[in-house]
Amino acid sequence: MRFLAALVVFFQVAVAATPNIVFILADDLGYGDLACYNRTSKIPTPNLDKLASEGMRFTDAHSPATVCTPTRYSLLTGRMCFRTSRSRVFSGVGGPCLIEKDRLTLPAMLKTKGYSTALFGKWHVGMSFFDKEGKRIGDMGLRGVQQIDYSKPVGGSPVEFGFDEFYGTACCPTTDWLYAYIDGNRIPVPPTKQIDKSALPKHPYANDCRPGMIAPNFNLEEVDLVFLEKSKAFLKARVKESPGKPFFLMHSMQAVHLPSFPAKQFQGKSGSGPHGDFIYQMDWIVGDLMKTIDDLGVAENTIVMFGSDNGPEVPSVIAMRRDHGHDGARPWRGVKRDQWEGGHRTPFIVRWPGVVKPGSTSDEIVSLTDVFATCAKAVGVRFPDSAGEDSFDLSPVLKGEKNEKPIRPYLLQQTFAMKLSIRWGDWKYIDHKGSGGNNYEKKNEWSMGQYAIPDTDPDVPGQLYNLKTDPGETINLYSKHPEVVTKLKTLLEKSKKSGRTD
Repeated sequence: MRFLAALVVFFQVAVAATPNIVFILADDLGYGDLACYNRTSKIPTPNLDKLASEGMRFTDAHSPATVCTPTRYSLLTGRMCFRTSRSRVFSGVGGPCLIEKDRLTLPAMLKTKGYSTALFGKWHVGMSFFDKEGKRIGDMGLRGVQQIDYSKPVGGSPVEFGFDEFYGTACCPTTDWLYAYIDGNRIPVPPTKQIDKSALPKHPYANDCRPGMIAPNFNLEEVDLVFLEKSKAFLKARVKESPGKPFFLMHSMQAVHLPSFPAKQFQGKSGSGPHGDFIYQMDWIVGDLMKTIDDLGVAENTIVMFGSDNGPEVPSVIAMRRDHGHDGARPWRGVKRDQWEGGHRTPFIVRWPGVVKPGSTSDEIVSLTDVFATCAKAVGVRFPDSAGEDSFDLSPVLKGEKNEKPIRPYLLQQTFAMKLSIRWGDWKYIDHKGSGGNNYEKKNEWSMGQYAIPDTDPDVPGQLYNLKTDPGETINLYSKHPEVVTKLKTLLEKSKKSGRTD
């Protein structure tokens, strides 16, 4: 009996030692949007500043892509999305899901170790909706939404890829054509009418809202608060009903993707307009999640990660610079969609009590693809070579270990059009001309052309920058360092051919 009692105690300790994992993903949040990354920020972000003071703040972290859909694929699989040869950014009923049926995902991997898993919020990796004849709908606009047979289950839901629970939206919650919540693989409250855009707020951050079909329970100002309540309920239920059983929560926000429609209690709170209020609300939501984790008594055994899927959006950057003196891309060149740093260098914060030194920073080059391998190491999973091909374990960095060489040999980035760049140390090679995303030829008040920087080596097919000496990517060194171009181009082609970062 004593042996059995000891065995039970040992098992309980072993289970408790397996960390819970909470990943909070913001949308279109720039490096310069947080006070802990930008001393000139005009927006209070006390909760994320506090999270950074309790954990590690990465200064050279990157979203795998310059837009949302491929980044989310890469985060969930540890694999660069360009390797799928599919480049769509979905809207409405867009799909099918980018994640292959036989591919190991982060939540599926964690389930092998007994984790309860949930995703609340934006999915945006593709779903399949069907009409009355059972055919998958291909139209990603209004007509497609109007064809949905709501009696049929939705294909490609997160519950097919390792999540036990899902409540959220197919694409950008308050932007795309389908304004309705999906619960698991069903839409319990279908849309009943077309959205009335004339009744929406009027400001520079309110225009990214397509005239789609909206459900009666879908309040554009309350979406993120709905996601918050779902996440809090999951945390409370897991701790109460399955104490000691580890959980993985992915909280995928609408904020701060346009349109910026903060809830009423946050309107006017930032002093920096509607988009500033939206960022302020996002920060408050992070704080409420952290308070829930603390109040439940599981903070000491919970890894919290916070990141963004790409850099800040064009209209928000332009209007915030002009009207409020706030630069969400600071100090980098470029914004969302651009291959330059502002398009993909993003905030990344990790709190892991007992492992990560509070208030620490790291200049290690990392990608959100690395979350996959890092979580695998944290929970003791060895994944096959056919999974996590572009993911590297960040544990040594998180533990403050001094390494002779970087964690990853190089860093890949992609645009929505699958244009690529590669980073090796201080060198960055862009395998194309121009931004790879936004149009810098237009010269008007709502275009990025007003911030265009002339290419100093315009007759070559690509770009080469040294980020140590030129962090603003202003001087193209392609012709001056052909040996570096050759090396990085060769590395890039090798990675494309091998199917992995190695």
